[in-house]
Formats: sequence, C-alpha cells, structure tokens
Amino acid sequence: MTPEEQLKILKRGVAEIIAEEELLRKLRRSQETGKPLKVKAGFDPTAPDLHVGSAVVIRKMRHFQDLGHEVIFLIGDFTGMIGDPSGKTETRRQLSREEVLLNAKTYEEQIYKILNPEKTRIVFNSQWCSRMTFEDVIGLASRYTVARLLERDDFAKRMAANQPISVLELLYPLVQGYDSVALEADVELGGTDQKFNLLVGRVIQREYGLEPQVVLTMPLLEGIDGTQKMSKSLGNHIGINEPPDEIYGKTMSVADELMWKYFALATEVPETEIDTMRKRVESGTMHPKEAKQRLAREIVTLYHGESKALSAEENFEKVFARKELPDETPILKVKQTDLTNGKIWVVKLLVLAGFAKSNAEARRLIEQGGVRINQQDVALQNGDIAVKDGDVLQAGKRRFVQIAIE
Repeated sequence: MTPEEQLKILKRGVAEIIAEEELLRKLRRSQETGKPLKVKAGFDPTAPDLHVGSAVVIRKMRHFQDLGHEVIFLIGDFTGMIGDPSGKTETRRQLSREEVLLNAKTYEEQIYKILNPEKTRIVFNSQWCSRMTFEDVIGLASRYTVARLLERDDFAKRMAANQPISVLELLYPLVQGYDSVALEADVELGGTDQKFNLLVGRVIQREYGLEPQVVLTMPLLEGIDGTQKMSKSLGNHIGINEPPDEIYGKTMSVADELMWKYFALATEVPETEIDTMRKRVESGTMHPKEAKQRLAREIVTLYHGESKALSAEENFEKVFARKELPDETPILKVKQTDLTNGKIWVVKLLVLAGFAKSNAEARRLIEQGGVRINQQDVALQNGDIAVKDGDVLQAGKRRFVQIAIE
C-alpha cells in the first residue's frame, strides 16, 4: 500500500492532523527504510472500564497497526496519580498507587478486544518517570514557559474565575510530553481535548533534539444522552465489556441524528456504505430504526462476535416489539427466610437481584420509575410485595431476573 493510500485510511474520522504533510513524509520514509512508525497513545487509568467513546482512539491505533506500524499503548500509571487537568474546572483528586494499578490491570484485559495482542507494545510511564531525579524535573520544567501553559483554555478559565491551579497540574503536560521523548514517538494520538498536551509533546521533543511527533486528534463521542462526552461517571456510556444485550439496547437509544457519528467512529463500516444508508434514510426509503439496528449489530459484533449480536437483536425485538422475555433471563434465587408470609421488601429484592448496591440506590431506582414485577409498575409505597416462582423482576428497559423461591 502506498503512503498516500495509507494516509487515506488513517484520515477516516480524524478531527485534525498536525501536520498532514509531516505524516505523509514519515509514511514515505517508513516505506523506504522498512522501519515502522512508532505510534503512541496514552491512557491514564483513572477509571477501570473502557467504553465505546474511549475506544475511538484505540480503533485508530488498530488502523496504524493493520498498516504495519508499531503501536505503543502507554498506561500512565505515573501521570494517573497526578490527574489530567484537561477539561477540568477544579483540581482532580489524586489517585493512590493501588487504585491506579488496579485500573491499569483492567485496561490490559480490555484493549485486546480491539488491538492485536501480538503487535501491541504495552508500557507504563513509571518506567522512566519514577527514575527521574529532582534535577531531571527542573531540567524538564526549564524547557517550557509558564506563559505558554497559561494559554491553555482550561487554565485561562480557572485563572479568570480565581479558581486554584496546582503546580502539579502545570507539570502534567510536560510529563506527558516527556513520555514522547522517552518513547521517541513518531505519532501521538488523542481526543480533541488532548490537543494542548499533544502539542506540548512536539515542543518537548524538539527541545531534547528529536524530530517532533505528528499529532492526530479524534473527535469526542457524545454519550447516549446525546449531549455530553461519553463518560462512565455521567452514566451515558456504552462499556465495551458490558453484556451484548446491554450494548445493543444502549446503542438503540442513541438519537437518530447522532448515529452517523457512531457509525464513523465506533464501527468499521466503509464510509461509502454509511453515506448510502444516510441518503436512504433522508429519502425515506430506509427507516432510521433499520439503520440503527445495523449500528447496534456492528458494535456488539466488534466486542462479542456476530452470533452474540444476532442474539442481542432477537432479544431486543422480543422485549421491546413483542413485549416478551429475553431468551436468557438470569435466575434470582430467593430464600424462604427472606420472605414474610410470601412477601419481601421491594427495596431488598432489588439489592438481592444486583440491580442496586444499596437500599438508598434501590429507592432512587424505584423513584425514577421502570421497576416492574410481571410488567406491573412498582412504587416505593408498595413496600412488601408478594413474589412466587416464575415472577419476573425488571429494572429499566434491559435488566430482567426470574424469581425462584428456595
């Protein structure tokens, strides 16, 4: 494949390349020398689970990987203890070493749903950051000015609002930039919210006598609420480790106008096919639901396989179109000792089912609506409810258990 053909593949869904001509030059040199590009993307393990939004950058890494380049998945176990200030209006809570390592372990388990394990190099930035002396840190800090750091939009807004900025946060982009020095990265990937950090990396590399990396940013994917960036903390995410039925159902809840962005960033459907579907929907020859079903199947297939995707689609149709139970409804065993005259406190039942972690969370779930027994709505004032073998407890649109009395 020619460098120009590679570039066309790599540009799919990209927000910005700084600079495109540099990337093309690096691709040409790679082909001429037979030496693959070093493509780096860093992930601070501040949350344990990856979702479809965070997978956007990882999928672009896979594109580089498929073209024969070296992919470096950098786990920021050191920087994760600082906390990236990108998009933050206040100083983040610092994570402990134990929290960071636990989250990092789950990252390693999940990324191979996307990346080729035989062609992926996983590194931790503590390998070089932990060995830096105070003299090294002073040397790094001397290579960038405070004025340029404060040009950052996040910092500028906080300064204007008289909100505190720790020196630790000012160091974060410098440390991330030093990662690119340590790895001698040719390309660094990240979301558009990472642009400042990635550009600092170019400056730091140049300061250390290296050729600056090309910066490639990917758009941020809105969550299923259609407004805010996908985030587990906001509850608008689709986790790549979630069950197939959950992924399928959440995808079907995405707004019609947003599904095209999901197609472009979260699937491998060719752009020509996406354009054709969009035109058919706009002309009325294809129902939006049909296109969204394709989207949901594609996403489930990526993380669980085609058979699971088809099963999830069938279950979705049973539950939402035909009002039937899904094929694989988990069994909830309820002990006789949990019952009083055949009844159980509905709040306790939700906790036993695993639909809530605490009584308080169960109460909130009931107050929000959507808790049902045998398709009948349940309210907090119901208190103790009668249950028997075969009854079906439902929470929300996609969570079911069938009760079995022991």
